[in-house]
Amino acid sequence: MSASETPVQQARQPLQLDALGPRGEFRARNRRLVTDVTGAPAAELSLVPPPFVSRTHSALRRAEPAPPDERVRRIAAAADLFATGTVAGLTVAEYRLLVSRVGGVPLTEVTSAVDRIAERLRNIGTGLDQARPAGAVTDWRDPRVRSGRAAHTRRGDVFAVHAAGNHPGTHSLWPEALALGFRVAVRPSRREPFTPHRLVSALRLAGFGNDEITLLPTDHAGADAVLRGADLGLVYGGEDVVRKYGADPTVLLQGPGRSKVLLTADVDWRDHLDTIVDSVAGRGGTGCVNATAVLVEGDPTPLCEALAERFSALPSLPPEHPKAVLPVQPAAGARALAEYVGRRAEGTRPWLGADTVADELGDGSAVLRPAVHQLARADAPQLGAELPFPCVWVAPWTPSDGLTPLRGTLVLTALTHQEPLLDRLLADPTIANLYVGDHPTHWMRPGLPHDGYLSDFLMRTKTLIRT
Repeated sequence: MSASETPVQQARQPLQLDALGPRGEFRARNRRLVTDVTGAPAAELSLVPPPFVSRTHSALRRAEPAPPDERVRRIAAAADLFATGTVAGLTVAEYRLLVSRVGGVPLTEVTSAVDRIAERLRNIGTGLDQARPAGAVTDWRDPRVRSGRAAHTRRGDVFAVHAAGNHPGTHSLWPEALALGFRVAVRPSRREPFTPHRLVSALRLAGFGNDEITLLPTDHAGADAVLRGADLGLVYGGEDVVRKYGADPTVLLQGPGRSKVLLTADVDWRDHLDTIVDSVAGRGGTGCVNATAVLVEGDPTPLCEALAERFSALPSLPPEHPKAVLPVQPAAGARALAEYVGRRAEGTRPWLGADTVADELGDGSAVLRPAVHQLARADAPQLGAELPFPCVWVAPWTPSDGLTPLRGTLVLTALTHQEPLLDRLLADPTIANLYVGDHPTHWMRPGLPHDGYLSDFLMRTKTLIRT
């Protein structure tokens, strides 16, 4: 490869993406080809076997974490490397282009996501402080322990992550485990392995040992081994993942978000159209925090018409185009997804239906264009459907429907002035986050919980007193 050629440009020589084990980089015999949205080769990902995973877990258990302040310092240093440096042979521009071309996320959104990940990692210490119970200490040497205090301690030593591949932003969460003293094994998604590979590499460059943070690409058998060998695990996925791990108390599920927007009769939807559009299609419209359902007190028809008009104006462009805002997939997958939408939408009123979803670009890829379907009632089964592109189901809602259609929601944006309703929404345990007013469902800030604080799962409190 000449000095002027980048790994992205060198399409005929895929990037070799090695596993990152306790002894450093490892190139396995079993490798999987990673292709971009057109089907062109982009990388070869090394897949490690279960025995390699087992040996890695043993090394992670033997490793001693650095002091808390040093861990936070290293993560902040890794944030700068991740966002601006050359890591594992890729500049940040090359890395972002790979993610966009392979994952199909618009390049502008990848760029924003990289900045958001870095911001969260730079502020990881503040975030952990906000998540810690008030009054709890982290060190037995704290003088307050003499009168008795709660101590915040880990529930284990090794944390496993089955990473998501739909959006790079999901990787801003799991480094908190490293900051808390866990040793971490990340199994990357084969759909988009570049973000976790870059982040793990940056963390190692910033001072974490090879036996503290690892990257373990695997097949399905190895994936189970990654979780089995850990004390606690984090898993992303859909209904199949929920069925498989839902009863396991050692696994934290990050499943479908089913985020929603509610408009009551005391507000005019015209005043909030930008927020609704942004909730559905903002940041590429692929995330669990993007709205998949809108419930309207009154006739939803005018809103559906307005949404269809706004979404129809969005351009169909390759993901690396500077004006691209919609996700892209291989054309065959996009057509299959459109067919699924058509089946799922049976009995609804399509404003933008399945026939417009897959917009092929002529290079083997297709833009996933927004879909808008109007439902007849608030308990329609489509309200639970979540798809990897801007697809929204709009239904009528009345106070007699109650909270049932709003439950099971990662984020609910409530456009209402009804304070008793807000009291009930806040109290409902199945609504993870409540945004009141013009805040899109994908709004986030460092230090605030996503689906609860990760440390709620990783840590426990115990009473500590000493003389």
